[in-house]
Amino acid sequence: MKFGIYTLLTDEGIRPDVVARAAEERGFDSLFIAEHSHIPVKRESLLQGRAELPRPYYRTLSPFLALTAAATATSRLLLGTAISLLPQRDTIHTAKEVATLDVLSGGRAILGVGVGWNREEMRNHGVDPGVRGALLNEQLEAIKVMWMQEEAEFHGDHVDFDPIHIWPKPTRRPHPPIYIGGESPAALARLARHGDGWLPRAATPPAEIRRVSAQLADQGRPDVPITLCGLEADAGAVEGLAGAGVERIALLLPTAPEDDSLRALDGLAAFADGLR
Repeated sequence: MKFGIYTLLTDEGIRPDVVARAAEERGFDSLFIAEHSHIPVKRESLLQGRAELPRPYYRTLSPFLALTAAATATSRLLLGTAISLLPQRDTIHTAKEVATLDVLSGGRAILGVGVGWNREEMRNHGVDPGVRGALLNEQLEAIKVMWMQEEAEFHGDHVDFDPIHIWPKPTRRPHPPIYIGGESPAALARLARHGDGWLPRAATPPAEIRRVSAQLADQGRPDVPITLCGLEADAGAVEGLAGAGVERIALLLPTAPEDDSLRALDGLAAFADGLR
C-alpha cells in the first residue's frame, strides 16, 4: 500500500511548499488537493447532504499554483488534484497549466477530475449543470490532443478549436495520468473510456471497489490503479481497501496552521509506517 496526503490548502493553513516538503520527508509519496473557485452565498446544492460547509471550502488556493509551489520544495512527491472541477475551467488554459506543472516538477503531475456537486458554482462559470458530464468528456479528449500533438485540433459539441500550437508539452509520456473521480454510472463510463486511474470517495466500501474493478476488467481495463483520498487513520479500513485492490490511500490532513499541521502529519506518518 502506498500512502499520500489529501488536504484543502487555504490562506489560513500551512503553506503548500511547507506541507509538501514535510510530507516527502516523512515518506509519503503524493499530495492531493481539492479545488473550488468560489462558494456562492446563496446555495441549494448540498455536499453529501450537508447544508453547512467547513470553513476551508470557502478559502481554497488555486490548485495548480499551489502544486507548483509544492513542486519547488520537493523532488519525488507526486502532485495531484482530487479533484479539479474541469467543467468550470477553460480547457486550453487548463491543458497549459497542467503541462507547465508537469514540466516544472519533472513529470510528477496527476490530473484528477470530476464534474463537481455545487450547481450554483457551475452556473457562475456559465456552465449548465445538465451538460457538465458531456462537457468534461470532451475536455478530456481535447486536453490529450493538446498534450500529444504539435498541431492540436478538436471539434466537439462543447469544445471546439481549429489547429493550434500550444506548449509546453508535458514531461510525462504519453501524458500525465488522468484520474477520474466519482462512483456514478456516468463517472465509471468516463473512467473506462478516458481515465488512467480512479479516485473513489473516502466512504466507498471495499465491495464497491471490487465491483468496479471487475466491471473495468470486463471492459478490457483490468489494471486501472485506484487512489482513495480523504480517509482518516483507520487501520481496519486500510486493510479492507488494500484487500479490495486500492493502490494508494491519501490520508486526510485537516486544514490547520503550520505547527498544528506538522504535528498531525507526524501522527499520520507514524500510522502509515505501522502499516507498511
